[in-house]
Amino acid sequence: MGNAKNTVLSAAAELFGKKDPAAVDRWVAPTYKQHSALAADGPEALRQLVTGLGPDFHYEGSRVIAAGDLVALHGTYYGFGPDPLVGFDIFRVDDDGKLAEHWDAMAPVVKDTASGRTQTDGPTQVIDLEKTEENRALVTEFARKVLVGADYSVLTDFISTETYAQHNPEAADGLDGFGAAAAKWAGQGKNLVYKKVHKVIAEGDFVLVQSEGEFGGPAAYYDLFRVQNGKIVEHWDVIAPVPAQLPHGNGLF
Repeated sequence: MGNAKNTVLSAAAELFGKKDPAAVDRWVAPTYKQHSALAADGPEALRQLVTGLGPDFHYEGSRVIAAGDLVALHGTYYGFGPDPLVGFDIFRVDDDGKLAEHWDAMAPVVKDTASGRTQTDGPTQVIDLEKTEENRALVTEFARKVLVGADYSVLTDFISTETYAQHNPEAADGLDGFGAAAAKWAGQGKNLVYKKVHKVIAEGDFVLVQSEGEFGGPAAYYDLFRVQNGKIVEHWDVIAPVPAQLPHGNGLF
């Protein structure tokens, strides 16, 4: 697992730090499968993306979590567009140590958030490695019952009633903050609808859930949870619209 994490961090540093198109030859599998809305399929499209990065482009990483052959990055992209973007990236690393597949979702950085927290601040280091499977099970069940099942009566079985630090820019801290935000979104015709969980990536106290649903239109949900003493105590997310047209036939998921 450490190897997959090291591979992705080294590849990302060369591709998006040094902006070196030749890094594609060193780090990317010839069968590289792309799910991003920003690039076409295959290594050559990634090379074109890297080649086209401007002088202002840089990436500021916040978190890295890995499970098996999947590695997830959480951070901020500057210079992709006029405004900074918070992003989640998931890479699958093949047996040869090459990047084989990629998924992502991005959302604009919001300066004034409901909680006063940013979309990326908070704890960054993975701890409680011995609780990885326990935490994965907790969040998987939460996703099944609450996110997809929409059974909010069991929220407190999963989320701490004492501390729930919220990084979604429109929701304040705590369960009350989340409830108020959900009510506001519903009033705007944006109900939180989760239809299918695609991936759960857990390492220590961090668990990332990649889901498909609707939020006023088809949406990709990336929800990162931090678990402490058997309860969810912190949440970061990106909710991204699913575009009608993708530059490849692989889907976003």
